[in-house]
Amino acid sequence: MIDKPIEAVMRESKRDILIPADLVATVNEENNLQHVFLVLTKIKYAKIPVLDNDSHFKGLVSLPMITEKMLGNTGITSRCLDTMKVKEIMQTEVPTIYERDNLEAILRYLIDENFLPYVDHENYFKGIITRREIFKEVNFLAHNFSKHYIALPAYLEKKLNQETKSKSM
Repeated sequence: MIDKPIEAVMRESKRDILIPADLVATVNEENNLQHVFLVLTKIKYAKIPVLDNDSHFKGLVSLPMITEKMLGNTGITSRCLDTMKVKEIMQTEVPTIYERDNLEAILRYLIDENFLPYVDHENYFKGIITRREIFKEVNFLAHNFSKHYIALPAYLEKKLNQETKSKSM
């Protein structure tokens, strides 16, 4: 559990940690790999969300997933990219966030992921929460914590409590 003072200061920031869906590069699960290869190459992201026709989150696709399909016994070929669909190779076991306020879950997942898809309870894609945006919040915390709280080492606080108890006896 995140300490309440830490969480309180991080929530004071006026910055929204969510990058809305309309600003996120996505592909459709029915797109062929040629299209996705071009999108990933142009936007220079390693991995992007995959959606269905109704904007429901379906998974993630990455450049390594595509290049793996291009590797053959005799070398690299791009012939398969025209016929294979994203849904055939995408990663479907993906951690998602349903509650933007669940800072503890977000921090836990972002240890291993660069971003988290944010979806509603019907799996409608709402955007992403990136490690970069969380680091901005940590930066805000680091520069604003002492404006609201005095940080005392835990042992000092215990000692003060013990002294107070001794004096009251």
